Amino acid sequence: MPFETFDRSRLKLLPLAERIHDLHYDVMKPAVFDNGYRHPTLDILAERMRRARELGADVTLMLGGHVIRAGVAPSLIAMMEAGYVNHFAMNGAAAIHDFEFALIGATTESVAKYISEGQFGLWKETGLYNDAINEGARDGLGFGEALGRYIEEHDFPYRKTSLLAAGYRNQVPVTVHVGVGCDIVHEHPNADGALIGEATYRDFLIYARRIEALENGVFLDFGSAVIGPEVYLKALSMARNVAFQEGREIGHFTTAVFDLLDLEGKDVHEAPPKSDPRYYFRPWKTIMARTVADGGESFYVRGVHADTVPALCWNLLGGKEAGA
Repeated sequence: MPFETFDRSRLKLLPLAERIHDLHYDVMKPAVFDNGYRHPTLDILAERMRRARELGADVTLMLGGHVIRAGVAPSLIAMMEAGYVNHFAMNGAAAIHDFEFALIGATTESVAKYISEGQFGLWKETGLYNDAINEGARDGLGFGEALGRYIEEHDFPYRKTSLLAAGYRNQVPVTVHVGVGCDIVHEHPNADGALIGEATYRDFLIYARRIEALENGVFLDFGSAVIGPEVYLKALSMARNVAFQEGREIGHFTTAVFDLLDLEGKDVHEAPPKSDPRYYFRPWKTIMARTVADGGESFYVRGVHADTVPALCWNLLGGKEAGA
């Protein structure tokens, strides 16, 4: 006898015009500018990214939702269009913020306010996100490409600063890795679990294919503490499995984690013991220790994304696009 399920037809969705937004389009920063932020690791990473581009190696940039909320998508797009990052990956929250910014020039609601009212996440226009996935999955697209295509083809007013749309325009993979039930769009009546799973799994396979070219490349993780390291770990195992069969190795590459935990001055190349609570900070043990133990090198940069992302972009592009 099957268990009862929630009947989503009973839900009341309100228009986004009635939602109080915590972030508006004025948070969006220029693509290439000198914000004054300096960190010696950025010089090293910029040089490694230039070398990776010359060698045709993979440069993957994984990001969490707060990166898009910081208004730094223009810098990410600039690095994409200059050829320094050939694969972006994100969690579901980042994709939703990018989608909403492109659609209405605002994003982010007060969880405290709207969860008390039973309205958190239940906004009509945000449900277009599911329409995009459903259409794209049926057409054989991955999650990120489906969203990017929808934003572009429906002429979202702020699409020029959408990372998803830029990936679609430039044919650079922007993969989205979601956990069913983790994102507000999964509350909506038009969410199709089978198509969500199909699209995000296709993105996982696209991701793993990109990681096959990580030898001499660079992997950057900006603020994704769970999805980022976990997806990377599995994809790297798949890529190495095939590489070993073919007599190749994927061991000499650079990784870096950008986050807020105070790890400056720590030896991030060795995972902390299980007695240390930071052992459970996956980016440390996974991205900066275990996966580079065979010849790679890792770095940690502490800072807010509004500082670190534009600073990396400025370092890479040297102010050329800004006329400097």
